[in-house]
Amino acid sequence: MTIKSFGAACLLGLSLTAWAQRDVELMDWKEGEVPPPPAFSVEKLLTFEVSRGSSLVYGVDPETLKISDDDGVVRYVMVATSPTGARNVMYEGIRCVTAEVKTYARYTSAGVWNKVPNAEWQSLYASMPSKHALQFARAGACDSSARASSVREIVRLLKSDRFNR
Repeated sequence: MTIKSFGAACLLGLSLTAWAQRDVELMDWKEGEVPPPPAFSVEKLLTFEVSRGSSLVYGVDPETLKISDDDGVVRYVMVATSPTGARNVMYEGIRCVTAEVKTYARYTSAGVWNKVPNAEWQSLYASMPSKHALQFARAGACDSSARASSVREIVRLLKSDRFNR
């Protein structure tokens, strides 16, 4: 066996191992305990474009970003602001390996979090009223089908010119 073919065999073995681990994660995965919605600040939002021509501005408070070691879910508070200043605030999680999002709670105008009853994982590609979670995944929460390497990396990507409005 040549060094080249040995190297190729090692890479193939690593790739197969990664796919096997992904399959195990898909089959044996269980969501960990979800922390309560964190406090957030609209003054610290890192904004990104969801769709051209949209009047809503979407942003994430970087202080609310968490990557769970238990289940690999990226959790955050998302704020959608209209031109009139009205806000829709959601506590969500993204599961990058399956390209799914879940809304855990919504913030009311009275300043209270309301838990979403029977919250379920939905495809990032499903027809929803908004594609904010998909764009957030693409903007930095996910690295293809893997979660971002760190909260610091998500923040760096959100601050880059590529994703700022």
